Amino acid sequence: MITQDTDFKQALDKLELAQQRRVGAAFVRNVLALNPAVTKVVDAAANEDTTADELAVAFKQAKAAALDSHTRCGSDSDWQAQAGYFVARAATALVAPDKQAKAPAWEAAVNARMARTCGHIDASDESMHEESEAQYRLLEQFLNDI
Repeated sequence: MITQDTDFKQALDKLELAQQRRVGAAFVRNVLALNPAVTKVVDAAANEDTTADELAVAFKQAKAAALDSHTRCGSDSDWQAQAGYFVARAATALVAPDKQAKAPAWEAAVNARMARTCGHIDASDESMHEESEAQYRLLEQFLNDI
């Protein structure tokens, strides 16, 4: 059972790149409501049959969504826009070119947590550790299915 980030990261590190993309997509789907603009990007990452060309297109879309979200953040601490930015960054990590993809599932997980944290701050919600717990369960389920 995964109960801490050390175990979580070690389990992720053992996965092949395509598997990391698939489980990372599950992490991003968990926060996708914070930036639905990257839905197709996440779908591309989750699909084992996505070609390199399709990943390249998805990468450009994700980077554009991240730039758009970052631009909207402004200096007024717009936490919802900030959350959207982190969702886009998580999606970008999943579809990064193979040479740039170092640990896409971990990058997606961390950015998804940041997105959720921003959403909680915006809603004045203090239950910020729930995203980590949800990710642990998603990874356990994924590992059981492969």
